[in-house]
Amino acid sequence: MFNGGTWFASEAVVILLTFLPIIFYLVLTVFGIYFVIKVIKFMNAKTKSDQERNEKIEELIKVVNQGKRTE
Repeated sequence: MFNGGTWFASEAVVILLTFLPIIFYLVLTVFGIYFVIKVIKFMNAKTKSDQERNEKIEELIKVVNQGKRTE
């Protein structure tokens, strides 16, 4: 194969088919890690926005209760 000759198309296909499952699993693993990181970042942002919303709702409840007491 390396004695001054060239690779034939059939040899290249065999090499490609040999490494194709490895490449597929590697791509799938990288995509899985990327997806998990994105979900974690989204959940952290959602938790923060939910906490801010709950604080605003508590402030509104206090204002409404104060308004009812003055009437």
